[in-house]
Amino acid sequence: MAADKDEFVFSAVRKEIINELLGRGERSDGRDLFEYRNIEIQKGVIENSEGSALAKIGKTKVLAAIKFDLSTPYSDRPNEGTMISGAEFLQLAHPHFESGPPGEDAIELARVVDRGIRSAEIIDFGSLFIEEGKVMTMFLDFYILDNFGNMLDTAGLAAAAALTDAKIPKVENGAIIRGEYSSDLKPKTLPVPTTFVKIGKHWILDPDVDEEKSADTRITITTTEQHVCSMQKGEGKLTREELLNNINISFNIGKDIRKMLF
Repeated sequence: MAADKDEFVFSAVRKEIINELLGRGERSDGRDLFEYRNIEIQKGVIENSEGSALAKIGKTKVLAAIKFDLSTPYSDRPNEGTMISGAEFLQLAHPHFESGPPGEDAIELARVVDRGIRSAEIIDFGSLFIEEGKVMTMFLDFYILDNFGNMLDTAGLAAAAALTDAKIPKVENGAIIRGEYSSDLKPKTLPVPTTFVKIGKHWILDPDVDEEKSADTRITITTTEQHVCSMQKGEGKLTREELLNNINISFNIGKDIRKMLF
């Protein structure tokens, strides 16, 4: 109980300090209000996957891996393959992460990234059709290696980079031939998630852990070059004007980040 009280006091003090800095147009790490931490992307990091990438935003690190397997198509889309996404928060990534099945946060992260990819309509799922009653399913998995804030955007970048690295395996006599490929996945474009939080009266982009804990409102906007393909709002509220302003920033930031992914 005492530890919880100390954490509450610390959080309140931390939020007050962050809010004062934002009032002066400053952040604790020296960034502008709508500036990302340093972004690094490395593709092809897992040799035995059909696509992989490691993404870093600041010190937050997420590994994304793609694997294909044979499955039965959905009844309403008999000539299309499928995609299943999942996330695992490794214990080593953060003191509060625990072992066991995926929790609500892990499920939400996977769903938000998955929704952005599906809504962007960048994958030709028809290319994953094998024969009547048989298609390929693409498994897209995320592993949170280090959490220093904004896991969602980091996972989204890792996923997008892994998609550009992905190769569709050959299928012969109804079986996948591992290590041999029929073609690259070739996504048409890439969805880029951008996460904003509001602390007091101030909106910022790419929150670190302390800024996340201090946030009153949170929203993630995923865009392609042409359109908003998904939005995920957390707690709090925002005005129409604030939403439209954040969308404009998302489009502008997305253009620069997308250049790093192809």
